[in-house]
Amino acid sequence: MTESSAAPTPRRVRVRAPELIGKGGWLNTGGRPYGLADLRGRIVILDFWTFCCINCLHVLDELRELEEKHRDTVVVIGVHSPKFAHEAEHRAVVDAVERYGVEHPVLDDPELATWKQYAVRAWPTLVVIDPEGYVVAQHAGEGHVHAIERLVGELEAEHGAKGTLRRGDGPYVAPEPEPTVLRFPGKALLLPSGNFLISDTTRHQLVELAGDGETVVRRIGSGMRAFTDGTADSAAFNEPQGLALLDDASVVVADTVNHALRRLDLTTGDVTTLAGTGRQWWQGSPTSGPAREVDLSSPWDVAVFAGRVWIAMAGVHQLWAYDPADGTVAVAAGTTNEGLVDGPGTEAWFAQPSGLAATPERLWLADSETSALRWVDRDGTVHTAVGTGLFDFGHRDGAAEQALLQHPLGVTALPDGSVAVSDTYNHALRRYDPVSGEVTTLATDLREPSDAVLVGDDIVVVESARHRLTRLRLPEEAVRVEAVAHRTQRAATEVAPGELRLEVIFQVPAGQKLDTRYGPSTRLLVSSTPPELLLAGAGADTDLARTLELNPAVSEGVLHVSAMAASCDDDPANKYPACHVHQQDWGVPVRLTRTGTPRLPLVLAGMDAQTP
Repeated sequence: MTESSAAPTPRRVRVRAPELIGKGGWLNTGGRPYGLADLRGRIVILDFWTFCCINCLHVLDELRELEEKHRDTVVVIGVHSPKFAHEAEHRAVVDAVERYGVEHPVLDDPELATWKQYAVRAWPTLVVIDPEGYVVAQHAGEGHVHAIERLVGELEAEHGAKGTLRRGDGPYVAPEPEPTVLRFPGKALLLPSGNFLISDTTRHQLVELAGDGETVVRRIGSGMRAFTDGTADSAAFNEPQGLALLDDASVVVADTVNHALRRLDLTTGDVTTLAGTGRQWWQGSPTSGPAREVDLSSPWDVAVFAGRVWIAMAGVHQLWAYDPADGTVAVAAGTTNEGLVDGPGTEAWFAQPSGLAATPERLWLADSETSALRWVDRDGTVHTAVGTGLFDFGHRDGAAEQALLQHPLGVTALPDGSVAVSDTYNHALRRYDPVSGEVTTLATDLREPSDAVLVGDDIVVVESARHRLTRLRLPEEAVRVEAVAHRTQRAATEVAPGELRLEVIFQVPAGQKLDTRYGPSTRLLVSSTPPELLLAGAGADTDLARTLELNPAVSEGVLHVSAMAASCDDDPANKYPACHVHQQDWGVPVRLTRTGTPRLPLVLAGMDAQTP
């Protein structure tokens, strides 16, 4: 539905839900498999996710309150649908479910069988199934849980009255915790004392280890998932990640799920908040101002560069900077569009930047979703050393322009001017030499390395999925590995060359209306890879439907579609209605054929009325 016809349509478009199939089996059920018949009588929410995707992690957090509030009527099922090759490994999915505190059953679907059955096109996508086994709503992207909760209330009332609602305990069975010193640590920092400070991400703490990398000196944080300043024992974090020395006496912490920067006093252990409100940044929120008054979005790493604390703002595909001199924060580079585009900071595109390392002249960054190593110069211009885009990845050494990484999360500046990359999904430590332009492999068999720090002639690697630090001697010669190249395995949509009608389906949630107080409430941005795929229709506009013209000389490519819609509670008596932003980015692989479809529907929220 487009903005021009945005009156709510009947939501009882019902489609029989396809069965749940996944070769990897079920997690968080005590080993029991489930089918839709086992869930009949419950409201089922399918969460199609993959653990590399920051938007998917946001939705996991959005769902927590709904799950708790409706625990006796709603069953959330995570359908893990991999983008990267590593994400198709069952052990990696098991790790991710624990790492991110997923407290509902998860179906491991490495071959995207259920994804295809439900015609899903984007991570994340939420599908609501009523107690009789029919799909009644689909939502792509973030910001939909308020609408789903309203729908859940309606379904509880409707099916309670019909006698088709079954209340009771859900199928979730918690796994047994494992007694390790660290649990999925994220980042590491060498302290002036010679000790290490580690973000113990899954336990929501910081841990100081002695110089041996094993002996615990102290823990900072209560270990509870919360946002609380205070002493080392009472303060609380929520999946902290990046760490950087602010000065000799304090550390700045990227408190990722709290959407905040925190300060640790190394002497007292006290924790205070430097930036962020605890709320997630959305389109339309301020992009600069007093740091404690501006929302952030999943800050993943921090580094001091050119006098400011730079922030890898993974949640909005940007770099931000905190100025400790005046206590302000502002966007430093990136447009919020997801992709790989170099140039002036105001025009550059990133894709989930997750690792930072500063030298006097360059800020290096691991741009995880494009499997890229990039840098920012002192003029604010963005450059790419390794990586080509969102869909190409692998493990290939050699000249940087053809080398491949796979979802790197960390980067470390080396003494000779080269850079070590924690090549997370390749389980490797890689090296890029800006002088020769060559990429080599320093070490393999590192389980999901996420960061590394220099200690003399050694490099200490955070092996996140082995829950430990691993000390390596920097090798003089690179390890030789067999080259592997991948592309994201998603079926291409066959479309007709020439005119293609793109329609983003957005049905305003019940009890709400489009928010037109400050102008148009919707936005649609379209681009393509390669750019010549689109002869017409690229760019931004406010209508959620658009006619594209596809170049018949280009046989295949990817359409990049970004949509946003804002809605508010429709109650004239309420002077301050609650408003919500719905947004999603799609990368749709297309193949041009004469028998292809002339219409491409993408569901942002609701149901496509033309669904067969």
